[in-house]
Amino acid sequence: MKRKKVVILGAAGRDFHNFNTAFRNNEEYEVVAFTATQIPNIDGRRYPAELAGALYPKGIPIFSESQLPQLIKENGIEQAIFAYSDVSFNYVMKKASEAMSFGADFKLLGIDKTMLKSKVPVIAVVAVRTGSGKSQTSRAVCNILREKGLRVVAVRHPMPYGDLVKQKVQRYACIEDLKKNECTIEEMEEYEPHITNGTIIYAGVDYEAILREAEKEADVIVWDGGNNDTSFYKPDLTITVADPHRPGDELSYYAGMANILLADVVVINKVESALRQNVDTVRSNVLSVNPTARIIEAASPVTVEDESLIRGKRVLVVEDGPTLTHGGMSYGAGVIAAQKFGASELVDPRKWAVGSISETFRKYPKTGTLLPAMGYGDKQVKELEATINRSDCDTVIIGTPIDLRRVVKIKRPSVRVRYELAEITRPGVKEILEGFLTEHKLP
Repeated sequence: MKRKKVVILGAAGRDFHNFNTAFRNNEEYEVVAFTATQIPNIDGRRYPAELAGALYPKGIPIFSESQLPQLIKENGIEQAIFAYSDVSFNYVMKKASEAMSFGADFKLLGIDKTMLKSKVPVIAVVAVRTGSGKSQTSRAVCNILREKGLRVVAVRHPMPYGDLVKQKVQRYACIEDLKKNECTIEEMEEYEPHITNGTIIYAGVDYEAILREAEKEADVIVWDGGNNDTSFYKPDLTITVADPHRPGDELSYYAGMANILLADVVVINKVESALRQNVDTVRSNVLSVNPTARIIEAASPVTVEDESLIRGKRVLVVEDGPTLTHGGMSYGAGVIAAQKFGASELVDPRKWAVGSISETFRKYPKTGTLLPAMGYGDKQVKELEATINRSDCDTVIIGTPIDLRRVVKIKRPSVRVRYELAEITRPGVKEILEGFLTEHKLP
C-alpha cells in the first residue's frame, strides 16, 4: 500500500508528540519532514532514528517553516499537519490556505488521537495564552495536593531544544538536575519553581515513556501546560487559566479556545491589575461557549526583595521571553512591579541589544520597553548578559520566573520580582480539589 506523505508543522513540542502518538508506527503514512518556527535553532536538525521508530531508520529532517512550499512540491506531500500553539485563528487559516494552495490537505489532530490515558488521576492546568499564569496555578495545585499527603508529580509540556535522544525522558528533583540536563533559560523558568516547591517534575520528548515513569511515583499527575496547548494526557480535571489583559483571545486563539471548551474550571487571573470591564468580558465569553464551567477570579500580586532599589530609579525590566514574543504581551510582572514601586523611568534596551537579542526586537517589534529573557543556548545567554550590562540603568528588575542572576552575571544592582496565585472568589481551587479527591477516593 502506498503510504500518504505528510509534513508536520511544529516548534519542537506538540509536533513530536503528534508524530509519536499518531504516526510513528503507522504504516499508512510517511512523515517526510517536520518544519519549525517560533523557537530559534530547531531547523537543520533531525528527529533521531532512536525516537522515530522502525519505519524511519534515518530519522526525520527538520526544516524551517519558510521552506514549506518547496517541501510540498518536491516531495508530493499530501497532508500538512499543524502542530504548534499560541497563534490566532487568522494565522492558522493563513497557514491552511498556503498548504492548500500548494496542493496539500491541511489537518489538525483531535484529542482522541493525541491524549494518552494515565493509570492515575490527571489534573491538567492549561491556558488561553502564553503568560496567563499557568505556572503559579499549577504550583498552587501541587501545593494543595501535597498538603493532603499525596505524592504529586508534575509533567511539563515539552521544550526539547538539545540532544533529543538524551531528552527522551527527563526527571528533575533538585536544582543540580537543571545543570546536568543543560537546560535553557526557558526550561529553567518552568522547572525550577516546581523543584524549589518540593515537586518532582518530568519533561522530555516521548510522553508515553514519561507517563509510565511518572505513574510509578505519583498518586496524582499534574499536567503543566505550555503555551496555550491542550494536554498530552487525558485529564480527569481541566483547569484553564484566562488573562483579562487580553480579553477576547479566549475565543480567537488556537488552541486556547479548545482549552476553554474542555475546561471544568476557568481561572480568570490577574484581576487585580486588569480593568473590571475586561474581566467581565472574559467571563461572558467563557460562559457563552462553556456555560457549565466553574469560574474562579484570582490575582497574581507582585512582591520584590527591596523596593528601595526601584523607587525613583531608572530601571531595566527583564521579563519572561515567550510571554513577550509569541505570547504577544508588551509587559509582564517586572513592569507591573516597576509601576507599583515607583520607578522613575523604564529604560529601553533596544539600542544596547546585541546579536540575537537585537534580532528578537526586529522579529517582535511590538515588544514594550523591556528586555525579553531569551536564552535558547549558551551563545544567546551570553548575548542576553551583554545586553543587560550594556544598558544604561540604575537597577535591573528581574521579572522572570527564575532568579536570572544564577544564569547571567548582572553588574548593576538588581531586584527579583515574585508572584503567586491569590484566589479572590470562593469556592476556589482548594475546594474544587477537595471534591476531586473525594470523587477519586484519594485521602
